[in-house]
Amino acid sequence: MIDHISVGVSDLDRSAKFYEATLATLGLTRLVTRPRTVGFGKAYPEFWINLREGMQRVGPESGVHICLRAKTTAEIDAFHAAAVFAGGVSDGAPGLRPHDRVRYYAAFVLDPDGNRIEAVTFPGE
Repeated sequence: MIDHISVGVSDLDRSAKFYEATLATLGLTRLVTRPRTVGFGKAYPEFWINLREGMQRVGPESGVHICLRAKTTAEIDAFHAAAVFAGGVSDGAPGLRPHDRVRYYAAFVLDPDGNRIEAVTFPGE
């Protein structure tokens, strides 16, 4: 249903380094580099970061977050560790999140601009 997504960033070089390290844990690599945008993906750019000069930090009240699918819980753990090491902030440590209808394993991070990024997998699928 969704072809690609993008997030705004205030510093393209800093964010490109953050996302290279973080998204690599999910099998995404940098595929496109342009003066104001960078695209990451597996076969084509699925996740873009776009320079927004003068952008203010994304506040938690925005309510927006992006969730990326992982294959295993180990990928989730690696995603979280890589993001924090690369300058992100934990917004939910890796762990099982049981709910009424679905049981999933996820981690949440804030990128250097405050964009909330989640990685999720569904153990036992």
